[in-house]
Amino acid sequence: MSQQQASSGDTEQPEVASAVDAEMIQVAGRVVGLDFTASEAELMTYAVNLNYANYETVRELELGNAAQPAFHFDPRLPGQQGPRALPLRNSETLRVTRPDRLEELAFYPVVALAELVRTRQVSACELTEMYLSRLKNYGPQLACVATLTEELARRQAAQADAEIAAGHYRGPLHGIPYGLKDLFATRDYPTSWGAPPYRGQMLEMDATVVERLADAGAILVAKLSMGSLAWDDVWYGGKTKNPWDLTKGSSGSSAGSGAATAAGLVAFAIGTETNGSIISPSRACGVTGLRPTFGRISRHGAMTLSWTLDKVGPMCRTVGDCALVFDAIRGTDRHDSAVVDVPFAWEPAVDLSKFRIGYLANEFETDGPSQALNKETLAVLAASGAELVPLQLPAFPLNALEMILYVEAAAAFDELTRSNRDDLLIRQGEKYWANQFRVARLVPAVEYIQVQRLRRQLIEAMVMTMAQVDLYVAPAEGDNVWVTNLSGHPVVTLLNGFRGDGLPSSVSFVGQLDDEARLLAVTKAYQQETEFHTSVPPLFAP
Repeated sequence: MSQQQASSGDTEQPEVASAVDAEMIQVAGRVVGLDFTASEAELMTYAVNLNYANYETVRELELGNAAQPAFHFDPRLPGQQGPRALPLRNSETLRVTRPDRLEELAFYPVVALAELVRTRQVSACELTEMYLSRLKNYGPQLACVATLTEELARRQAAQADAEIAAGHYRGPLHGIPYGLKDLFATRDYPTSWGAPPYRGQMLEMDATVVERLADAGAILVAKLSMGSLAWDDVWYGGKTKNPWDLTKGSSGSSAGSGAATAAGLVAFAIGTETNGSIISPSRACGVTGLRPTFGRISRHGAMTLSWTLDKVGPMCRTVGDCALVFDAIRGTDRHDSAVVDVPFAWEPAVDLSKFRIGYLANEFETDGPSQALNKETLAVLAASGAELVPLQLPAFPLNALEMILYVEAAAAFDELTRSNRDDLLIRQGEKYWANQFRVARLVPAVEYIQVQRLRRQLIEAMVMTMAQVDLYVAPAEGDNVWVTNLSGHPVVTLLNGFRGDGLPSSVSFVGQLDDEARLLAVTKAYQQETEFHTSVPPLFAP
């Protein structure tokens, strides 16, 4: 391998190895859509080889998945005002009594379980043992459990009962068992990210979300399956099944969180989303999922896929439950610079007639198994007095913007690709991560910046669209999922009925940035009008 030395004026630059020649540069140029002349390519050789040497220098530092870049994404435009304040009322008044059979509690909402625990009609230990039993009985059938956390759960439950007996009640999550997507670090338990290269990985820390739920008195009973490196519903334990039809998958990548919640194996679960990973399993499994505004919940201790897209959110049986969990885990964290400090003024009861609710008119006319149910959703909103406003999404080249996700994910898993351990990933097809990580290495940094600039224009267009309404409703599938992930807007996905094949049908409500309170209030009102959320998968009924 020869050496090169370049000079600029009177200043000589250091010698570098000639790993790349002019002909290779011309070929590389064609790969990225540029034609360099022979003389241009020759002139580029020294700088290209210097960059090559710098790549090697950086790689020797072994940046891991947790290392953050020196920037963060913010979907809020300069001077953009936050949501209008709602009267603060953080809890609901609910009267509930213990049922004859304890297992009937498996499908109770958190707000009901909380009242039973608070009034000491049911102990945290009883609830924990009931859910652990269901996880053991049904978890293998659904392939939704990565790790049972029995020892921790029993210890937390005993502590909760002792504190409540002593008059120290921490709030509505005190003594409530929950499940956690297996990309969050948990001390003393493996965090395997659903992927064989990381199976059994021990991260001796607790993610911020885990710490905050522990502070709220919640009880971790299981780490739940996730699609391999947050793709789809296939992991090293198989394909996570849909509780409504075991021949179907639960979608991904928060597959176990959706399936376990729908099947009554946990009171609620925590998921994450980069491009549909809360919305999609919530839709498939018929649970209520909240994907908050980007930057509302810390991602510290969670597997990184995309620094400018990753979000954390609850997956529950009801909107009210989502509000309780969101309130417990939101807020700033010195470990995640993207998180903002925004109030959450939750008002459980609102009058829908006071809202302008948009709907994506074209999407509601699209044929499909949920078309009639989607239109019925609009009818329910109209009957409740809401003003319905037809909208359409701004037109942008959405496929081109996927470059953002693939490039950031390739950087997060740089070592996996360079070590060739990407060959261990379960799926090796063209569209899956192993190949996408490799392809992303050929995306020029300039093009990544260009699509981020385009993304800013999309955000500006979405702000103009949202200025017409308080919030809007859309089918739970389609372009809306990717658009709102790019723009950072919060989404609640919830049941709006059952299709002809018996599978759940869902819609998504999209709120203003940081306006989770209003979004949750409206969706709670809709949910109470319909009662679909009280349905139970027959195979898992107590």
